[in-house]
Amino acid sequence: MSAACPPQSPAVAKTEVPVEGWCPLLAATFAYWDNILGPRVRHIWAPKGQGSLLLSDGEVTFLANHTLNGEILRSAESGAVDVKFFVLSEKGVIIVSLIFDGELKGDKNTCALSIILPQSELNFYLPLHSVCVERLKHIVRKGRICMQKDHSIIPMLTSEIVPIMELLSSMKTHSVPEEIDIKDTLLNDDDIGDSCHEDFLHKAISSHLQTCGCSIVVGSNPDKVNKIVLTLCLFLTPAERKCSRLCRADDFFKYDTGLFVQGLLKDSTGSFVLPYRQVLYSPYPTTHIDVDINTVKQMPPCHEHMYNQRRYMRMELSALWKAASEDDISPDNLINAQDSFTPDLNIFQDVMHKDTLVKSFIDEVFLLKPGLSLRSVYLSHFLLLLHRKALTLLRYIEDETQKGRKPFRSLRNLKTDLDLTVEGDLNIVMAMAEKLRAGLHSFVFGKPFFTSVQERDVLMSF
Repeated sequence: MSAACPPQSPAVAKTEVPVEGWCPLLAATFAYWDNILGPRVRHIWAPKGQGSLLLSDGEVTFLANHTLNGEILRSAESGAVDVKFFVLSEKGVIIVSLIFDGELKGDKNTCALSIILPQSELNFYLPLHSVCVERLKHIVRKGRICMQKDHSIIPMLTSEIVPIMELLSSMKTHSVPEEIDIKDTLLNDDDIGDSCHEDFLHKAISSHLQTCGCSIVVGSNPDKVNKIVLTLCLFLTPAERKCSRLCRADDFFKYDTGLFVQGLLKDSTGSFVLPYRQVLYSPYPTTHIDVDINTVKQMPPCHEHMYNQRRYMRMELSALWKAASEDDISPDNLINAQDSFTPDLNIFQDVMHKDTLVKSFIDEVFLLKPGLSLRSVYLSHFLLLLHRKALTLLRYIEDETQKGRKPFRSLRNLKTDLDLTVEGDLNIVMAMAEKLRAGLHSFVFGKPFFTSVQERDVLMSF
């Protein structure tokens, strides 16, 4: 260890997290800047049973220096969380740090919550970077309130770091491959009704595209669940497939916020309970597909989803601020503390809008001979068509609004000019465009708090 490093405090607390299988995350650390002693590590989380791969205390101190050095003169808005990404080739690690201000022992300190992975896992981690960062950002917001109220931040951070370790471990073994063989999907069947009902497949793919490629597939048969998962992942980019997960045949994965497509098994009673908060915190609306009873439901469109998500976040942080003691800050206690904490909303609704794009694609792709590359080529052509329609829609809106300088008021003309008069087609292309230009739904539909019923009324009035 370099002699320039400050001596490590002997009182660094450490939590060993039992994780099934190998976890690519070496450690997570919470450190702060001490005005006398410099960077100090307050807590370490490490997966249990990693053996020689675990970092020593000296190495953790060295890494803490890198995450907090240069932050002593940090000038940021109140409540800002800065994300730093370090690649330390000399140590063979990558570090992702969230830098924020918090109160420790009555003083304002610059703090860093960091996760550390081997440099060899860089390609594995990069597609999951935004998933991990967004989840850690929200736990930092809640942690800052704990620090302000002189409560320990460690239990709050642990509640998110442990699931992230489990997520990375599961993605190491069950992530969807970047390249999918169409032979492993429903699109390789001889006939459209061989594996599932024709209308079910149409609804599943259509809703999947309408919710920006974000779907949950639940069922009792792992093979059937995974076949649907792989089928839906055909409509994702290679990077998005790396953020998707197959179900596990011999055990149950928990729902993880931020993944595009994930397969989940029901329990022995044939039921599956989705955690409300995690589903609402997904970056996009989600489609819920049950392969046992062939049902497809979807969340409201992007602008409604974002409004509900932010409203729920504000309620959660407000309830945390009003909590009288550390015993009251558990998620269950927070929900019970305020009747209006959970909005009275049915977040999964029936798929209301029919489309012609997916219907035509399914009808035509099954006319092609299976087992050859024809269907793969036709799928690529279909995805290219959707992408070009999304780009055309964006350019149309830019021209009509002078690149956002005036409000958009010609939805009827857009639907006619771009041949998107069928609501399902419009939703699919809008969802594709949303991923290219975030906030498009809110801009087009005006007020982001329209309910789905109100939105349909607006659309029908044109």
